Amino acid sequence: MKLIFENCRLTQRSADSRFCVVTDGAWITDVRDMKEALPLQIREDARVIDCRGDLLLPAFANAHCHAAMTLFRGYGENLPLQRWLDERILPAEDKLTDEAVYWASMLAAAEMIRGGTVSFTDMYFFVEDTARAVLESGMKANLARSVVSFDPDEDPAGAYRVAESLQLFRDWNGAGDGRIRVDFSLHAEYTSVERTCRYLAEEAAACGARMQLHLSETKKEHEDCIRRHGMTPTEFFAACGVFDVPTTAAHAVWVSEDDLAILREKKVFVAHNPVSNLKLGSGMMPYEKMRAAGICIALGTDGAASNNRLSVLRELQTAALLHKGTGLDPTAAEPSALLLCATRNGMLSQGREDSGMIEPGRRADLTLLRMDSLHNIPSYDPLYTLAFSADTSDVRMTVCDGVILYENGAYTAIDEEKLRFEMARVLAHYFD
Repeated sequence: MKLIFENCRLTQRSADSRFCVVTDGAWITDVRDMKEALPLQIREDARVIDCRGDLLLPAFANAHCHAAMTLFRGYGENLPLQRWLDERILPAEDKLTDEAVYWASMLAAAEMIRGGTVSFTDMYFFVEDTARAVLESGMKANLARSVVSFDPDEDPAGAYRVAESLQLFRDWNGAGDGRIRVDFSLHAEYTSVERTCRYLAEEAAACGARMQLHLSETKKEHEDCIRRHGMTPTEFFAACGVFDVPTTAAHAVWVSEDDLAILREKKVFVAHNPVSNLKLGSGMMPYEKMRAAGICIALGTDGAASNNRLSVLRELQTAALLHKGTGLDPTAAEPSALLLCATRNGMLSQGREDSGMIEPGRRADLTLLRMDSLHNIPSYDPLYTLAFSADTSDVRMTVCDGVILYENGAYTAIDEEKLRFEMARVLAHYFD
């Protein structure tokens, strides 16, 4: 399908100008000022969308998520991370089924698409069922089977979680014309033994795969690692060779200056999850220090059980306010940089270098955001409207690889009423 977005605003261009963006199939083919005439042959067989001055953005990428945890939205409230895990989440996860994961993942996909997100990075269980939901919804995702290991004498080559990761890579990597990519995942330092870390890093390198992990999310996690190994979690993973493959590290709240130097040197992508970190009382990632160090920062939502939304836009807005306020600096956390975190950097963290920008030759992953909502009027600069006024309810259209997934309240690939029914059915007896 060929799409022509006319009269749109773009954040990287003049706020007063209007632009025309053309997509053909999965690709952006033309970007020009509306004052420049579009050749008639380009208009042939195209659908023309009058944006009426609305904001056209690169679609959001969620750099850290546990999609199926929509099952546990609101289930473990007012608890710190370790009690939240031990008392609520881990017992609930023992009841997981493939069907529950499929429908919960579809619910997550619907929520993300509605909020302008087309791609997400996910580590969890029953990954094949999340993959099915991704394919059917039209989204993209980097999926990983979360690996934990506690026995230092266990041969990781025979561990079932590692075997599942390798089989998942063989069966699903590249599915859906590349919309699904399979990563490897070490859950965290405190759930990993050195032997497994080294083995999985070697397997990832051999497969050309990426790595996902949780890093220094809490002060306790960070300090326990120093007592256990005489090094920080960042130093531990680096020593195990984990960072020798492209890695996305989620959280990185409690990191030292030496850690930042390692993350920069190893080109580790950091997924900033401000809402989850605030809600669990885990702390605050040193965003400005990371930026100054040259570390590539993306934005993630974490799972709905600790957020409770899957809105990358809300993460952007929270990050902007958080770092301005705590830093006592209204110029900190510049919205243009945070928008890159929410779009381009998120795609880069997934190895999707051909997405995250509105220019010819890039993937047609786009979000159209209403600028005429009452809370957005007036909009002197769409970038600042996005950062401080806009809401996910303003999303008019979400496009992935040139395919419209959502438009004006309606999904094109998801049956919303069936989804509501199936989630109610799954939840009816889940905790019996």
